[in-house]
Amino acid sequence: MSGRILIIEDNQDNLQLVRFLLERLDYEVTAAYDGTTGQQAAIDQRPDLILMDMGIPEIDGWHLAEKLKANPQTQAIPLVALTAYTLPGDKRRALQSGCDGYITKPINVATFGDEIARFLQSKPG
Repeated sequence: MSGRILIIEDNQDNLQLVRFLLERLDYEVTAAYDGTTGQQAAIDQRPDLILMDMGIPEIDGWHLAEKLKANPQTQAIPLVALTAYTLPGDKRRALQSGCDGYITKPINVATFGDEIARFLQSKPG
């Protein structure tokens, strides 16, 4: 597998687990720890996929999703909420904000790689 994935996550343990799983699958992984840095990284790097916690500092995930989908430079990048917010209203809010998918924490290690591959295959162009 290949692809460039940006993880926007402020929890170091969660970030390390996701990075480890993705790098084992031969993805190129970069990280940002807050919404402001994540927004700039998305613009500068143009990753193939963004995995984003919704509870990040500076710009939360819901607002960052809106900003990324409103920006012509980043709107086509698949954006997946990777979050511990698991109530039905949370998923609906993430999707309405612009997320293209939703993965709950704790992640299912056995199916995580397949989920990521599906999101990458759905990327336009």
